[in-house]
Amino acid sequence: RWIWNRRGRKLIVAMSSPKETREEGVNLQLVGDSEKGTYKNSVHHEDGESSPLSTEDYDPHLHRNVPHPTSNMETLVHILKGSLGTGILAMPEAFANSGYVSGFINTIIIGALCTYCLHILVRTQYIICKRNRLPILTFPASMQMALEQGPKPLRRYAKASAIIVDVFLIIYQLGICCVYIVFVATNIKQLIDYYWVDFDVKLHMLILLLPLIGLNCIRNLKVLAPFSSFANVITFVGLGLILTYILEDMAGPSARQAFAPIGKFPLFFGTVLFALEAVGVVIAVENNMKTPKSFGGYFGVLNIGMFVITILYAIIGFLGYLKYGADAKGSITLNIPQMDPTAQAITIIFAVAIFISYGLQCYVPVEIIWNQYLLKRFEDSPRKLAWEFATRIVVVIMTFLLAVAIPRLGLFISLFGALCLSALGLAFPAIMEICVLWPDKLGPGRFVLYRDIALIIFGIVGLVAGTYVSVRDIILSFM
Repeated sequence: RWIWNRRGRKLIVAMSSPKETREEGVNLQLVGDSEKGTYKNSVHHEDGESSPLSTEDYDPHLHRNVPHPTSNMETLVHILKGSLGTGILAMPEAFANSGYVSGFINTIIIGALCTYCLHILVRTQYIICKRNRLPILTFPASMQMALEQGPKPLRRYAKASAIIVDVFLIIYQLGICCVYIVFVATNIKQLIDYYWVDFDVKLHMLILLLPLIGLNCIRNLKVLAPFSSFANVITFVGLGLILTYILEDMAGPSARQAFAPIGKFPLFFGTVLFALEAVGVVIAVENNMKTPKSFGGYFGVLNIGMFVITILYAIIGFLGYLKYGADAKGSITLNIPQMDPTAQAITIIFAVAIFISYGLQCYVPVEIIWNQYLLKRFEDSPRKLAWEFATRIVVVIMTFLLAVAIPRLGLFISLFGALCLSALGLAFPAIMEICVLWPDKLGPGRFVLYRDIALIIFGIVGLVAGTYVSVRDIILSFM
């Protein structure tokens, strides 16, 4: 079993050695002092003596010991569910901000770019783990250790980089949870308004609070897998039903814009990035795999999942925009008339699917906040479990309050996509790869360096432009 804990940025990892080593009474312990930039690899014997270990032939995947590992299929299900959320329903509105030609092409490009950057991130983490004989690392710890091994001007920022990644991950995942609350409450309101009384959407959010708290108290991904599978099934059923509405009396391309004004493109970029990039979930599920070697590769879990997701997003965005044009709303379910029983079934299906997905999305910020920052304070407390559940409850309440404060679904999606994912999904993996391959493994003519610099610039431009336009439109929506 391995444990890792960060106390003042001091990284400690411990795990059991292979069977034959355990029989000799030897425990393998790996200690890295990130403040000094040193990592010690040694075998600690029962008599207290230690001896150095070689880093050759060390495979981090073989040394993982996850309490509740997920199979390849369960991991694929989690990736699909992590990405098939509210983003796909916002794609017609995204295409309204780009045009159907620009939207389709750029969705494919952004999808390929997101997948490529996720491969960079996972591959870089593996290299860091192999070099330092660590079985597993989180995104923030990987970022810190990468900078410690990179160009000298960046090393001074290593400690801060881990905190920055944590902050971006927490903001992004909490943002997703806020969007999910707004989505479920808005769709339920649409149905309740038709059959009963017109209540404020905030009241519907309040009604959801207790069920969301219960869902967030599920503590491991293995238990969440059946819920994700069910949510995936009903999501595909719902998408099929939506297509029946979209294809009925759909306008031709000549009635829509092929290319929208360039000033709206940042909103498209933020929405698509939010929809496609599930970096927090991807890293969490890869770390929890039974066979992590199956994650990468041309026909690995990641490529299969992202291919399906990208194609679905492009199709729904393209057809939804042709159907509704500039009238497309932050969720296409809000465009469907509620007097039809099939439309009502669609609303219920997606409300249930997104509600279930809340638990998976909330798993990431809870893991960061509790394991990285709070657990060390309550490690020896008899009420440790109670404090963990209290943390889970507080996280849900935080997302509830944010959702109540800014119930603008489409703009919310664009803001968090541009603000967080431009950094987490594009710039940070590129920075990590430069540092890990520095200075003599950057390819012929330092191709990798220039490619990664281009990714960093693209991410920064997307962050600044997308955040500016989203914040501006949010402010205007309240005026």
